[in-house]
Amino acid sequence: MIGVVEAFSPSYAIARQKFLEACMAAGLRAQAFAHPLKGRDGEALAMDVALDGPADAKHLLMVSSACHGVEGHCGSGVQVFALHDQEWRSKAREAGVAVLYVHALNPHGFSHRRRVTHENVDLNRNFFDFSKPLPVNADYAQLHELLLPPTWPPTAQNQNAIDGWIETHGIKAYQTAVTAGQYQFSDGMFFGGNAPTWSNQTLRRILREHAQAARGMAWIDLHTGLGPNGHGERIFACKDDKAAYARANAWWGAEHAVTSIYDGSSTSALLNGLMWNSIYEECPQAEFTAIALEYGTLPILEVTGALRADHWMHKYSGKASAELTASIREQMLPAFYTDTDSWKGQIISQARQAMFQAVDGLTQG
Repeated sequence: MIGVVEAFSPSYAIARQKFLEACMAAGLRAQAFAHPLKGRDGEALAMDVALDGPADAKHLLMVSSACHGVEGHCGSGVQVFALHDQEWRSKAREAGVAVLYVHALNPHGFSHRRRVTHENVDLNRNFFDFSKPLPVNADYAQLHELLLPPTWPPTAQNQNAIDGWIETHGIKAYQTAVTAGQYQFSDGMFFGGNAPTWSNQTLRRILREHAQAARGMAWIDLHTGLGPNGHGERIFACKDDKAAYARANAWWGAEHAVTSIYDGSSTSALLNGLMWNSIYEECPQAEFTAIALEYGTLPILEVTGALRADHWMHKYSGKASAELTASIREQMLPAFYTDTDSWKGQIISQARQAMFQAVDGLTQG
């Protein structure tokens, strides 16, 4: 049995090694979907998948990590611990629930310590029918040049302009404008893309291969960056459907109500192009219930500040000194991963509880 702290990793390469070793120790075959590019240190990248349970199981729980690359430090730790957790594996197996672990949905972002894919796309804004008109985020258009100014760090004038926008519209409106997703600025923040990304297409392939027998399907997608440090908010992650929301609250809402982007109760803004759209399109036979388990790290303005710096560095590639580049890269990790034993303990205990609850929900109705 691996310890809580040891389940987490300081890099994508080590995280992947631990995940593959955990699969081997559990007697599971890991399936690698190779990414076309290399990692930050030249390592191979892949979306790795392991199914713990029968391929024809009627109840399926999917646990995924690194939708937003750098957030994979957290999610991978949960997956590695779970694969070594015999009590958890016995619980799922005896209940007849197969568990599909999808490790590193966005391996490139994980390796390069970025939130976006190699296409500069926020994967969780990329699940659209791109043959149809895309949403226009007019508020983001107002902020784009302010968010990514020509020089970094931002000038006092730039900061005053952003502070003025927040003062006029409110911090919640600022969060929504920046994070909801935009489709007009390919070099901007929270860009949803203009075509399905590699990760989008690969996830759909995995669902077609592994989730067609399921009649009841649950998904716990692991995220970080919003809310109080270490607290795992359970955010409803389905269509705006009352029956699905009732199920989610019945399964996961015993101690804290499951929050929703639809009624404004979540720390997350109302978003576009969400990844769970893929389930409705690829697995229409399954009754679907899901949450994003969102763990807090730093205050929201510090998180968005780190993201602004990262996007500026890539937008103006070559303008940053080596010292500034290193400084910006160092900001990204603490924005999405608190490297302390206590934080890791909080992450594992809350994820483990949610996984047990998902099994009970799937099998007890």
